[in-house]
Amino acid sequence: MNLKQLSQLLGLSQTTVSRALNGYPEVNAETRRRVLEAVRETGYRPNRAAQRLATGRAGSIGLVMPTADGIYSDVHFGEFLAGLGDEAVKHDFHFVINPSHPDDEAATCRKLVASGNVDAIFLAYMREKDPRIPMLKSLKTPFVVHGRTIGVPTDYPFLDIDNTGAFYDAARLLAQLGHRHFALINGPDHLAFAMRRKKGAKRALAEHGLTLPEECIYHARMTDEQGFQAMERFLRLDTPPTAILCSSTVLALGAVRAINQAGLKLGQDISLIAHDDVLPMLRPENFSVPLTTTRSSLRAAGQRIAQRLIAGILNLEVLPQQELWKTDLIVRASTGPAPAGKPA
Repeated sequence: MNLKQLSQLLGLSQTTVSRALNGYPEVNAETRRRVLEAVRETGYRPNRAAQRLATGRAGSIGLVMPTADGIYSDVHFGEFLAGLGDEAVKHDFHFVINPSHPDDEAATCRKLVASGNVDAIFLAYMREKDPRIPMLKSLKTPFVVHGRTIGVPTDYPFLDIDNTGAFYDAARLLAQLGHRHFALINGPDHLAFAMRRKKGAKRALAEHGLTLPEECIYHARMTDEQGFQAMERFLRLDTPPTAILCSSTVLALGAVRAINQAGLKLGQDISLIAHDDVLPMLRPENFSVPLTTTRSSLRAAGQRIAQRLIAGILNLEVLPQQELWKTDLIVRASTGPAPAGKPA
């Protein structure tokens, strides 16, 4: 089907259909909805070269994917991309994915923007004083950050979850249950979300006169194997922790395996709370002992970031530039009172 046939089907002029597809603000919302619905039903695809000439837009969102020896695929990032895709497909937007060594990401972002192949870009894996932020602020291409950096003014568009609040709530619950010996299995220590989660846990413990010793903090890639290794190490301590905080249900999967192999009972001998990104293949309620979690959907975050970027590109609506989502604390069987007889 071509543009002429689509316009005849809808009883609209070719100009109106084209303007609806290209996000012109003078096309009302109902007409745009009719056009997009017809596009989905008929499978119509505009000539992208002609569309770019007419609008000056590429119809693409750019992202830089870190890759190097020792960096493995990340199920969390995949779920986030699925959310981006859910929204992008509604508006016939594409992704331009540029691989980069982690040390070169700022330069790669600049090159991607300079190529003219993207209308907007999003950033992830935020670090302390992240150099990509000032670089992108100096350019004209719209961007949204998933997360927030640390140590610089928060004067850029972002969507983040309250990582500090999430792990404050989790640690406070365990302290209220009488636990006195804690451990944290966290993400890589150079990433901002991991810094904030450690900060939240320490703040809650300090309010109860407790500490989180360095030997009870483990930073690593968020994989099953790293969770297992961390938990094994903690169980070998002279005073093993009875309360564990995990930055992911993937880490928790390995931690629970180590707990089971040690002959301990989750929720009785040891309590555990994990952060749940709502990964469809790893639901906390399906663990042998259902996990207590802090919860916020990565897929929903991806959808929202794509919605914000595309709305800005197509002038569809004005959306918030900065969003900090609260997490839900879901209590299940993996948390219980501190076991009797443990040393204070």
